[in-house]
Amino acid sequence: MKNSGKISDKSYAPLFALLCVQLCFGSLPTVGKIVLQKIPALSLVGFRVGIAALIMILIQTFKRDFWLTDKKDYVKLAVLSLFGVSLNQLFFIGGLSLTKASNSALLAVTIPIFALIISVILKTEQLRTIKIIGILIALSGVLLLIDPRKASFSSETTLGDFMIILNSLFYGIYVVTSKETILRNGAIKSTAWIFFFGSLICVPLGIYSFSGVNQSELDAKFWAMILHIGIICTTLPYLLISWSLARVNPSTVAVFVYLQPLIGFSLAVAFLGEQFTEYTVFAAIFIFIGVRFATKKHQTRLPDIKDFGK
Repeated sequence: MKNSGKISDKSYAPLFALLCVQLCFGSLPTVGKIVLQKIPALSLVGFRVGIAALIMILIQTFKRDFWLTDKKDYVKLAVLSLFGVSLNQLFFIGGLSLTKASNSALLAVTIPIFALIISVILKTEQLRTIKIIGILIALSGVLLLIDPRKASFSSETTLGDFMIILNSLFYGIYVVTSKETILRNGAIKSTAWIFFFGSLICVPLGIYSFSGVNQSELDAKFWAMILHIGIICTTLPYLLISWSLARVNPSTVAVFVYLQPLIGFSLAVAFLGEQFTEYTVFAAIFIFIGVRFATKKHQTRLPDIKDFGK
């Protein structure tokens, strides 16, 4: 089924929800890096997925609306879970533990590119010129903010960098292919099952990994950060993503990733005392203009890429 390329929700609520998603995700690299100093990556993945799965299952159980109507959707959600949770989480957290924060921030912005390419291949979205322009403008802003010269793609970080790229690919596949199933079953119920299936893989791996940790060294601050990652960095944004996917194009969901570096830097200004520079201001302008172009509603038809070949 082809998507018209328009935002289906007439309000700006989905866009605000996607902004909240990036605010939630924006704190993950910083908090995650601190936690990874005390526990292995697999342990953190187990906690992250397990907490999110438990909360979502409890929500649907309380609502008495846990089971799916169409049994075929169990298989679909299990496959979506493989890309959107299991592989996504394992490769991102694993990659984060093996590379630099600047590298992970730079490589994460490949998600919208992957999502757009996959959408075009699957013919779920039209490749509109203005969307491409918006993505490129936003990407320019991200590169200006991050400054790729600060990234260190050395042999020591090669494996971690490659894992982050694979994480971006898996997340792009999940975003593009999950819309129909989520729309049919509802955001919370779909996400609950996606994390349930993901927990069957991630939680046992996490338990095994955590068994080798000296738990006496883990204080209340550590467990508070674990809860932050499980609730604020995982449960809430995934629910908002699923809700937004029922209302906007998958590439619109993906393009908001470009806000993550800007949000991360803003948090650093607020909590670490870092300063804004003229590059930060220009980067913010480029990012917001680009996101605006990429999410713009089209009331009149703009030329598609295929039109230029006529």
